[in-house]
Amino acid sequence: MSTTINLSVPGMTCGHCVAAVDGEIRKVHGVVDVVVDLESKDVVVIGDDVELAAVVAAVDEAGYDAVDAGAQT
Repeated sequence: MSTTINLSVPGMTCGHCVAAVDGEIRKVHGVVDVVVDLESKDVVVIGDDVELAAVVAAVDEAGYDAVDAGAQT
C-alpha cells in the first residue's frame, strides 16, 4: 500500500541539515522518495507501507525533531 507521510522539521537551517535528514529517511524500509523543503521546513516521504514511527526515528537519528504534519495512506 502506498503511503505518504508529511512532517515538519523545524530545526533544519542549512543544506547540511537537509542532506542529513534526507539520508537517514532514505534508509527506512519501504521509502521510495523523500522531498525536503528547507524554506518551509517540510518533509514529504513517499513509500510502500512506511511507518510514521520509523521515519520519525530516522529524523531523530539525524539529530532533529520531527512533528507529524498529517499522514495519508
